Amino acid sequence: MDLFEYQARDLFAKHDVPVLAGEVIETSEAAREVTERLGGRAVVKAQVKTGGRGKAGGVKLASDPADAVEKAGQILGMDIKGHTVHKVMLAQTADIQEEYYVSFLLDRTNRTFLAMASVEGGVEIEEVAATKPEALAKIPVDAIEGVTEAKAREIAEAAKFPAELVDQISNVLIKLWDVFVKEDALLVEVNPLVKTAEGKVIALDGKVSLDANADFRQPEHEALEDKAAANPLEAAAKAKNLNYVKLDGQVGIIGNGAGLVMSTLDVVAYAGEAHSNVKPANFLDIGGGASAEVMANGLEIILGDPDVKSVFVNVFGGITACDAVANGIVQALELLKSKGEDVSKPLVVRLDGNNAELGRKILTDAAHPLVQQVDTMDGAADKAAELAAK
Repeated sequence: MDLFEYQARDLFAKHDVPVLAGEVIETSEAAREVTERLGGRAVVKAQVKTGGRGKAGGVKLASDPADAVEKAGQILGMDIKGHTVHKVMLAQTADIQEEYYVSFLLDRTNRTFLAMASVEGGVEIEEVAATKPEALAKIPVDAIEGVTEAKAREIAEAAKFPAELVDQISNVLIKLWDVFVKEDALLVEVNPLVKTAEGKVIALDGKVSLDANADFRQPEHEALEDKAAANPLEAAAKAKNLNYVKLDGQVGIIGNGAGLVMSTLDVVAYAGEAHSNVKPANFLDIGGGASAEVMANGLEIILGDPDVKSVFVNVFGGITACDAVANGIVQALELLKSKGEDVSKPLVVRLDGNNAELGRKILTDAAHPLVQQVDTMDGAADKAAELAAK
């Protein structure tokens, strides 16, 4: 889950990372009182989950409370790279002398954590990495050792920070690592980390991405979700504890196991090339326990997507046998009917693995008019794509 800048700033403050005072508002008139509290001047910053705000005009300096009201009004409602600005943060101003870059992230390729730092901050770090790779220090961080004072100094010195700032930079790095670990983050980035005229080092902007897999031990993170921007189908699926992702396609996908579902997406996309280029409409993994309730919840979500024209249920029986899955499908259709749900889209079912023959017999005996069985994965994908195209 990516956070807004103001949320990242709040997490930084929680872990004693030096930040400037700031408040978030949703109406331009509210900028007046906030700016007065911040000392009469403020930086007005669009709150969107994308970069390039400054270039797009989403960051403006307000010289007084009235100017802040005007600047906030100009930014609220802006479109920045497809993101509409609904909130702005008013931040305390600072006399900036230098701009730097620091971050911690999960390095999936090398299966470790990575610290990155540069004395050339304030610009897109990808640009620095591409044009001046020597200006970006990359230091692996051991998961067990973490960022000790010695490791922090190693990072600061590798990035060639001014000697007189190494102590401050090291302190900031240690506290940012604290944010990274204690908040279960995948990325903690400060760009720019600035040196002020007074010689203080402050995190002026922040980007944080949290690991949703750790939500079970971070219950307070739920309050950070941008529920207004969430896809309603994804929100409904999450409420039912389903692993669902909405895609731009026409064939609804249900499978048991993330690997099987990912393979199903590929097979359907390939089959769809021959049928008006239809594509998968979603990722939905019902896991190993495909009970009638779980299957009904999955079907309810998928059938509630107006883009879906057909549904492909692809199950490989393992711990949960195919007969249990087949009974789940039959009971799910009955359950949806009893709830008044309009089940009118064709379902293509492919069962394989443990008790596959019994599962197929259960579906055959049920003789539901919307359910078709196909023995192979490729064949079922082609049939689902064909029905969606029709």
